[in-house]
Amino acid sequence: MIIGASSPAARRKTIPGFTLIEVMVALGLSSILLAVVGSLSVYSARSFSALGNYVDLDLHSRAAADVLGRELRQATAVIDLRTNSSVNYVTLTNAYALTRLKVSWDTNAGTLLLEKTGQPAQTCLTGCADWKFALYTRAPNVSATNLSFNLATNMAGCKLLNMSWKCTRSILGSKVNSESVQTAQIVLRNKVR
Repeated sequence: MIIGASSPAARRKTIPGFTLIEVMVALGLSSILLAVVGSLSVYSARSFSALGNYVDLDLHSRAAADVLGRELRQATAVIDLRTNSSVNYVTLTNAYALTRLKVSWDTNAGTLLLEKTGQPAQTCLTGCADWKFALYTRAPNVSATNLSFNLATNMAGCKLLNMSWKCTRSILGSKVNSESVQTAQIVLRNKVR
């Protein structure tokens, strides 16, 4: 019979386990690892969401540019416009088809609408944060490296309509780089003068 084997001190040495320091170090390292994995997951999800938003905004902006270009090219003259208000717009007429077109941007709702005589208003864009337009004359300035147009001094002299807009969306409550800036130059093909 072994005399010292049944004492509590001898039993403690033979039972495997972790010391308090080992548990604290393992807990600290696993916490750091979980924090890195969690932040990487959040950053990746936010990046993929921003990329998806950008692609969706670009798709809608291109579709709006196509619709606006197709409709406005047929116009014969600019007859009315308004800038610097809660609803900015430009109104054109097609004397051959006896129709009017109105492109309007509601700054409060963030929508870009196209209204055509005899048809319901068509929402071209939602989430539109900015929309600008300028009227240009017929004769371009041609140089060896550049082609530019002169600003029209009145609506009757307008042959080219330049529009640009910016659309944004929020991701998790904050606006990030999910913008789509588009510019379209539309020539009024049916304008006689």
